[in-house]
Amino acid sequence: MTAVLLIEDEASVRLATEQALVLAGIAVTSFANAEDALPAIGAELSGVVLSDVRLPGMSGMALLDEAARRDSELPVILVTGHGDVELAVQAMRRGAYDFVEKPFGAERLVDVVRRALDRRALVLENRALRRAASERDALPRLVGDSTAMQRLRGFIATIGPTGADVLINGETGTGKEVVARLLHAAGSPAAPFVAINCAAMPETMFESEVFGHEAGAFTGAQKRRIGKFEFARGGTVFLDEIESMPLALQAKLLRVLQERTVERLGGNEQVRVDCRVVAASKADLLKLSEEGRFRADLYWRIATVAVTLPPLREHPSDVPLLLAHFVAQACERFKRPLPEWSPAQMSEWCARRWTGNVRELKGFAERLVLGVVDGDAAAAVDAAQTLPRQLEAFERNVLRAALARAGGNVALAAEQLGIAKTTLYDKLKRLQIASE
Repeated sequence: MTAVLLIEDEASVRLATEQALVLAGIAVTSFANAEDALPAIGAELSGVVLSDVRLPGMSGMALLDEAARRDSELPVILVTGHGDVELAVQAMRRGAYDFVEKPFGAERLVDVVRRALDRRALVLENRALRRAASERDALPRLVGDSTAMQRLRGFIATIGPTGADVLINGETGTGKEVVARLLHAAGSPAAPFVAINCAAMPETMFESEVFGHEAGAFTGAQKRRIGKFEFARGGTVFLDEIESMPLALQAKLLRVLQERTVERLGGNEQVRVDCRVVAASKADLLKLSEEGRFRADLYWRIATVAVTLPPLREHPSDVPLLLAHFVAQACERFKRPLPEWSPAQMSEWCARRWTGNVRELKGFAERLVLGVVDGDAAAAVDAAQTLPRQLEAFERNVLRAALARAGGNVALAAEQLGIAKTTLYDKLKRLQIASE
């Protein structure tokens, strides 16, 4: 049942009002003064306020003003004395939902309260819908229709809801944090997502920031601080560039992952943590562990479930979709019109290596919208205007996309393209396209 916060200083009137509402199936929480009711009044309140105007201490009118300050859409019903018409009018002008005049009948009271509760339910539902829409809009998208992107979507759909720890491998700019956020959204979207850049945080601060500290743990620690792992309870901790974490901290992280507890700096209590850990690395952690630069036991602990994000050059067929997506974002951000490009230009862009991957492509899209395309790209566009170059760029793009779909298997790519394997090898050699 939805609660009504009833504020009435007269015990007999308070009891009678409670009974009338309870008999109508409406739950009531009662207070003898406004001050005691204040902690329950706010945007999270799912019910309404029913208050007498004349109260000891804070008056009903003052309570109305405070409720409006905390939530302007919270219905407040005021109970006025017989003949207090001017006071009732004043209350309505100041934002009261309605008023009930003493002595009132149960039917009149219940009718007003039910209408107010319906209004409150509608307001909260609209807020929830707007919040959900905002969260959907804020969630990053995994753009692309290539086989690589389809496999990645399947991985997120399968692993995301499980809450399992994940290691994401990939070059700079391939979208490791995007995948981490999508895994989080598939598992516990309402809980916190806490991102930690292991390369950017000084070692002297890491333990305090990530595991927390007690008051007096070190100079300047005046009060207890909850660490990132503890704060993310029920959610996700994203450890970006984990390969840069010092070995001493790796040992402490391993203990947290094994025990699922943290010990705040300067404390003795083992604090239970319940969060998923998603780590990301642009380096080969297994190779680093073999070289003694990354703990092997930590690697095997975080690599139980791992995914490697392909560089953009391995799925060039996604370049047009990605570019269109980023251009649309840039147009909205900079309030500029959509730029135009030719098929030849797009073919040339698809054929680029994009060493910075999706991040580089996004920057290129922004420059394209602003009309400040870099010189290399401009030269490539100009060079692509002749028909032979246009055809060559288009063919190179088609072959690279086919190889990407086939995972580098030339025989499979040739079969999908409907040409002989030897023909495909000749084309790859002529166009200087490397294959596995």
